[in-house]
Amino acid sequence: VQKQRGRLTLVTALSGDDERERSVAAFRRRTQRLKGHASDEPKEKLVREVTIPETITIQELANRMSERGVDVIRLLMKQGHMATINDVIDADTAQLIAEELGHTVKRVAESDVEEGLFSGDSAEDPATLQPRAPVVTIMGHVDHGKTSLLDAIRQTEVAAGEAGGITQHIGAYQVTSPSHGKITFIDTPGHAAFTAMRARGAQVTDIVVLVVAADDGVMPQTVEAINHAKAAKAPIIIAINKIDKPDAKPERVRTELLQHEIQVESLGGEILDVEVSATKKMNLDKLLETIGLQAEILDLKANPSRPAEGTVIEAKLDRGRGPVATVLVQRGTLKIGDLVVAGAEWGRVRALVNDTGAPVDSAGPSIPVEVLGFNGTPDAGDRLAVVDSESRAREVTDYRVRQKRDKMAARQTGMRGSLEQMMSQLKTAGRKEFPLIIKGDVQGSIEAINGALEKLGTPEVGARVILSGVGGIAESDVTLAESSGAAIIGFNVRAHKEARSAAEQAGIEIRYYNIIYDLVDDVKKAMSGLLTPERRETMLGNAQILEIFNVSKVGKIAGCRVTDGTVERGANVRLIRDNVVVHEGKLSQLKRFKDDAREVTAGQECGMAFENYQDMRVGDTIECYRVETVQRSL
Repeated sequence: VQKQRGRLTLVTALSGDDERERSVAAFRRRTQRLKGHASDEPKEKLVREVTIPETITIQELANRMSERGVDVIRLLMKQGHMATINDVIDADTAQLIAEELGHTVKRVAESDVEEGLFSGDSAEDPATLQPRAPVVTIMGHVDHGKTSLLDAIRQTEVAAGEAGGITQHIGAYQVTSPSHGKITFIDTPGHAAFTAMRARGAQVTDIVVLVVAADDGVMPQTVEAINHAKAAKAPIIIAINKIDKPDAKPERVRTELLQHEIQVESLGGEILDVEVSATKKMNLDKLLETIGLQAEILDLKANPSRPAEGTVIEAKLDRGRGPVATVLVQRGTLKIGDLVVAGAEWGRVRALVNDTGAPVDSAGPSIPVEVLGFNGTPDAGDRLAVVDSESRAREVTDYRVRQKRDKMAARQTGMRGSLEQMMSQLKTAGRKEFPLIIKGDVQGSIEAINGALEKLGTPEVGARVILSGVGGIAESDVTLAESSGAAIIGFNVRAHKEARSAAEQAGIEIRYYNIIYDLVDDVKKAMSGLLTPERRETMLGNAQILEIFNVSKVGKIAGCRVTDGTVERGANVRLIRDNVVVHEGKLSQLKRFKDDAREVTAGQECGMAFENYQDMRVGDTIECYRVETVQRSL
């Protein structure tokens, strides 16, 4: 009975007693009809304050503005960016979009997680500050004796063992001056490719000692070092080295420095200068005294009883000890057991090693130490801070990893998105690339090699670094090289046993270097091999067609007179008619009277036949030339 009640029959429809219940479908149709009428009415635009971080996905931006993702993509296309809903865009682009759609923007410079990580000197109580050692960076042109000068001060012989006389890493050392106590030295490499490393050295420094050779004068890298010192707003002390040499001219050095706004005291300026000899150990005590006096003027102080802050000078992956970072402590005291964050890496300090190689329990301001215990290799130049908990360390590093990834994605989106860039990419699609995998001992060397290789590129050929990293050459590197056809380069590192056997099986050569000059030169030679050889023409002579002969089995032969130069059999020829080239080919036959001739000189007559061409006419000019293929070099 119940089942029949729901069924619509003629009887139930006509009878008013049992009113039919409205179906769900009918209700849905009515709701949609009403919705349709409502959509015709204009909606009021909601203006929102949109918070925009440094990078944001298009989907997230659309959600924050309560706009449709497709509208955001349409606006980006108008600006020449092709993008999808999940692509990452930078803050500037996001702000343009939000303002275009009528919203207000609030830019967020840094995430809240990094707040309070670095307090700086301004937050210090003057009563807690204590004098600290000055941090001195030694700069100057290659071969002007920077490392030798530092070693003379340290009374060690590191320089003799350095490959090619180039300092391969930034080293930090502390020495004790008889009159002014401890001084921390940072030795920056002199190679031109280490500009970034030298700039980093200048950022942590209090005083710059500019080494200029008395026999060589001011050189390009000397000027570079002056600019870095000025950018770091660090006072400069001039050390005029090699004064023991017979051709030393210290006065010339002082005069040359004037051109770069460096006026020493003897010429009426304020910049201190000392004449020294690293090899003969002359005036080194005077140099240390000058540094001490300059440090007294600066009145350098720091609070040693607070959590440590510092800068990573260098970082490497040691096979026995794991990631090792050379850190210059700038504030506070770094102790064993501290939780530290540097860049996108964190860890608990397992051991501290000072510049003499001895283990220490703690390191105060201006003390350089090797820090063991990071979970990965930080980048040189990263700031180091002590945090109070593991969760805080993870929070900061996770944010930085995410930020790094987002910035990279935004850069790639920009590279892909711009229509102009897409057109230029199409133009350079034929560019040949030399793929490389580079493994080095420290981060600074890797960056320097990458920078030097970038400069080698031309619109036609370039080096493409597929992978670069700190540490020995692993089996995975060989596998990647095999699949990508890349060459493997080890800089001051060696391949692991498994990697060596894998390379032998795959027939991949691993090249080892310890001097950047040699590495760059070899890559340059290899890249030169990828360049298309150049065709070089050498003009031999010209001839004029006087008569055309038809010879059976041979075809047409042109009777010519050589007007200048010589004509050779087998050479390349151009047939010119009314100053227009009508044929280019080879000279198949050359006859003098009825005999074959190898060459015919100016003023003589001869018969010529061309390969696969018969349409010669009287009066045509024949240009004869030789083509040489010359291998180009970068």
